[in-house]
Amino acid sequence: MTRIIAGRFRARRLTVPDGKDIRPTTDRMRERLFSILGHNKYPALTGARVADLFAGTGALGLEALSRGAAHATFVEQSPGSLNCLRSNIKALQVESETTVVAANATKVARTEQPFDFIFLDPPYRQNLLSPSLSSMLEMGWVNDETAIVCELASDETTEIPPGLQIVDDRKQGKQRLLILKHASADQ
Repeated sequence: MTRIIAGRFRARRLTVPDGKDIRPTTDRMRERLFSILGHNKYPALTGARVADLFAGTGALGLEALSRGAAHATFVEQSPGSLNCLRSNIKALQVESETTVVAANATKVARTEQPFDFIFLDPPYRQNLLSPSLSSMLEMGWVNDETAIVCELASDETTEIPPGLQIVDDRKQGKQRLLILKHASADQ
């Protein structure tokens, strides 16, 4: 069972499609992540613009909305995941606070305004993180304040593109969180 951990939608359940293709971030890891993001070295979540790439169920972006983010953009290409994501958005009645983009998250479109937080949870061990990060940098998704949260398998490594640096690296069970910022950002 996947549920919203805190905020205005606390304890609301999210629909998760059947099968092994979807691996939502565990409740425990989301709770830990949002606790970390509450530190003053990251942007404030209240009023933030967030992006959730490889969105799946939308758990990360919806958790951010529940905790005060102003808008969430979800990028997902799987038809089954898109149906599930749209169902979760409708169930929480946040259609006006969300944008769903049916696209490949390794080739994002240009944006006019960078995001405050970007969540990436690609399928493990498929080398999708680095091309997604490069595309986001090229297409204006990241500025000096943006916090980029990447979920990988605990034993997985990835190449971080030039222009980004790791500011936090945490492991929990089979999951690993990397938090990145623009290389010019103060720590």
